[in-house]
Amino acid sequence: MAGDITCGSLLQKLQLIWDEVGESEEDRDKVLYQLDQECLDVYKRKVDQATNSRDLLIQALDDSKIELARLLSALGEKAIARTPEKTTGTIKQQLAAIAPTLEQLTKQKNERKREFVNVQSQIDQICGEIAGTIEVGEQVATPQGNEDDLTLERLEDFRSQLKELEKEKSNRLEKVLEYVSMVHDLCTVLGMDFLSTVTEVHPSLDDSIDDDSKSISNDTLSKLDKMVATLNEDKKLRLSKLQELAGQLYDLWDLMDAPKEERRMFDHVTCNRSASVDEVTAPGSLALDLIEQAEVEVQRLDQLKYSKMKEIAFKKQTELEDIYAGAHIVIDTAAAHEKILALIEAGNIEPSELIADMESQIAKAKEEALSRKDILDKVERWMSACEEESWLEDYNRDDHRYNSSRGAHLNLKRAEKARILVNKIPALVETLVAKTRAWEENRCLSFMYDGVPLLAMLDEYVMLRQEREEEKKRMREQKRYIEQQLNTDHEGPFGSRVSPNRPASSKKAIGPKLNGSISNGTPPNRRLSISGQQNGGGHGVRSGGKDSKKDTTKIASPGNNNAAAVAPALAAAKEETASHISGTDPVPSTP
Repeated sequence: MAGDITCGSLLQKLQLIWDEVGESEEDRDKVLYQLDQECLDVYKRKVDQATNSRDLLIQALDDSKIELARLLSALGEKAIARTPEKTTGTIKQQLAAIAPTLEQLTKQKNERKREFVNVQSQIDQICGEIAGTIEVGEQVATPQGNEDDLTLERLEDFRSQLKELEKEKSNRLEKVLEYVSMVHDLCTVLGMDFLSTVTEVHPSLDDSIDDDSKSISNDTLSKLDKMVATLNEDKKLRLSKLQELAGQLYDLWDLMDAPKEERRMFDHVTCNRSASVDEVTAPGSLALDLIEQAEVEVQRLDQLKYSKMKEIAFKKQTELEDIYAGAHIVIDTAAAHEKILALIEAGNIEPSELIADMESQIAKAKEEALSRKDILDKVERWMSACEEESWLEDYNRDDHRYNSSRGAHLNLKRAEKARILVNKIPALVETLVAKTRAWEENRCLSFMYDGVPLLAMLDEYVMLRQEREEEKKRMREQKRYIEQQLNTDHEGPFGSRVSPNRPASSKKAIGPKLNGSISNGTPPNRRLSISGQQNGGGHGVRSGGKDSKKDTTKIASPGNNNAAAVAPALAAAKEETASHISGTDPVPSTP
């Protein structure tokens, strides 16, 4: 069998063959020598092959150890924990011991590498979206990471970085959505197309696109910020323009007394007249067509204002005259009307300037009327008291006042009140003089009442009351003298007789009268001669007299003087020397 063939058996068989052939020893030695050389060559080849195989195994073992160390270093694992325990034995045994660990580490490396690639891809994606180099959702190229550094610490650093970037992306998206909402609100208020406006910044800002797909780049945020600032500035300018137009509309409406129905048509314009920028949120409240509508209305009213300028100016003038009339200040109304007509017809002044000037005059007139109010109230009380004084004297001269006629009790009550009021006249006049003088000193002006200095009226009133008291005193003395004469003439043997009957009339107290003369307790309105000299007889001048209790009187002519005014009263007093003077007449006091 082939299994039993050996080198010795073959050599024996060769010897037998040589013996049969008869080979010489020399040939036999050559063949044996060749056989030895050929066997030596085979052994050499085998040894070389074994040596090469051993070297390859050693190299593989060294490479495995190097790879193991590299993997341990890249993964950051502890070398002691991962190094195989068997470090002795044959080469193949050592390789067999390293192979499972090496395979496990290689698998762990590939898994760690995939994690790094995934995290780095997301980081690159977000960084690209922020920088604007890639669009949202666009895939980025696979990053080439450092395979020699796959430690968990480095992976955690990348994850922390990714977390920060995701947070920044979320904040940016929130800010983008906030900007988009602001643009939407502003476009709504301004009456602009939101879609076309916001897509000018970036097409992804359309409402139909998901929020996660919207652009969050620096450029998008910058453009949105500029757009919001621009729209806010437009909103401020439009609101300012609209408020200015609303103010003009109100001024024109007030100027021309526009009806409420006409004003309501522009409530959508005037509703934001005093609103702040943040308070204006109604859709279309600052649209351009709304502003244009207000501008057209202002132009229409402005043109209409010119045609009604004369009517408006005269209306303001009438208001001014009413204020002066209520304050008893005399103004030249004819000259004022002529001046207004001249200004309007000449066109040398803008209607608004004319009305503003008249409004200023009205304000000053109201201020002056207010400063005179306290004095005028006391003048009215003085006049009223003088009227009551005149009525009381008439009542006292009535011999039938105590009869039980109809209304007698009412007159009696009025007489009681009148006596109280009349007794207050001296103190009232004194207070009025003091207040008038203080007013004049404060303003360095004379206090005029219907064109007459009030102090002159009061001084004349006091003077005439004093003259009247002197006249009353002289008449009493004359009466006593007459009564003594009558008593002496009628004395008889049985004593004196009673005095004659009391006269039926008596002299009235001197006071300002409605017709301008000083009599019967009514102040001398426009009576003094100075009024006629100052106002040229009163032609073309508006008086400030009231129509409540007293009729307006005419200004006395320059020829009238105090003596002429008092003369009728003195003559009447002389004719009534025998008449009785009522004991209820008040005693005047000098202020």
